[in-house]
Amino acid sequence: MEVVQVLCMKGGNGDSSYGNNSLVQKKVISLAKPIMEEAITNLYDNNFPASLRIANLGCSSGPNTFFAVLEIVNAVAKLCKKMGRPLPELQVFLNDLPGNDFNTIFKSVSKFQKDLQKRTGTSAESCFVTGVPGSFYGRRFPSKSLHFVHSSYSLQWLSQVPQGLEGNERNIYMASSSPPSVLKAYFEQFQSDFSMFLRCRSEELVEGGSMVLTFLGRRNDDPSSKECCYIWELLAVALNDMVSEGLIDEEKMGSFNIPQYTPSPAEVKCEVEKEGSFTINRLEVSKVNWNAYHGEFCLSDDRKDGAYNVAMLMRAVAEPLLASHFGDGIMEEVFSRYQKIVADRMSREKTEFVNVTVSLTKRG
Repeated sequence: MEVVQVLCMKGGNGDSSYGNNSLVQKKVISLAKPIMEEAITNLYDNNFPASLRIANLGCSSGPNTFFAVLEIVNAVAKLCKKMGRPLPELQVFLNDLPGNDFNTIFKSVSKFQKDLQKRTGTSAESCFVTGVPGSFYGRRFPSKSLHFVHSSYSLQWLSQVPQGLEGNERNIYMASSSPPSVLKAYFEQFQSDFSMFLRCRSEELVEGGSMVLTFLGRRNDDPSSKECCYIWELLAVALNDMVSEGLIDEEKMGSFNIPQYTPSPAEVKCEVEKEGSFTINRLEVSKVNWNAYHGEFCLSDDRKDGAYNVAMLMRAVAEPLLASHFGDGIMEEVFSRYQKIVADRMSREKTEFVNVTVSLTKRG
């Protein structure tokens, strides 16, 4: 599987699209808002650019693409007002892999500009939006061109499925039954990818430039722990049931693996310190319920079903990968079964995603 060609969230505006099933991700962006505002303040302590260049890496599509940018620009606007300075011209770069639904993003630019005008007073003529397709595990921008980099729920995705996953055939990711060699292979791929990411961004950021990065992660030292792998293990249960019934080819099942690694805070810190180009300002852990609508009021009837919400979230994230490997024809059956499995587990267990957020400054 060539990850760069098939990895993307489900595009469009349909019921199972990422745009309509990414409230968890929006809540994660909101949880990191205080860290982002602090990073913006630190950035303006170091310099005051006449033109501020912001990159949203792994921007995906749907409302969260511009929600993150609005939060960043609003923080800049509040700081400028406090300092008695005009808001700088803004260059916003939206990056994701080539399969991302950039068309949907571009169709929503006018709405973003109106929202920006309403919240910050920034006119459309002083904010320039550019799409930048390509992997962030390589250079995407000129040297010393960026001031602020944001990425949320993207850096857990790897550049490729790790090599050496023999013995993991009934799993689709790291799991409690995975051999140690599989856990090692995933970790080494994360190390290689994240160090490359840091090297590329160190070339592209100005001195004193900032990054706020949020990973889907874990708190403990075990990379196969339930807090980071369980949601994929339950999907593997649905797929293996379909193998047993002859609906999925056993060989195809054995060759499918999710290209993801959910790091601990210690692992993130270690890679940043090894690469050496950045100072860590904050490194924090937060949690969010699998069911994004948990505790919300005035829900539509379908959103009152927590298992449905989780299944739709995972479908929006995983369907393009699954469909490229198994074909489109089984998707309804896969996620129907998955919803029932998730409903059973959610009725008996507390289910949460763990988020690791790090704020970094480029060293001089």
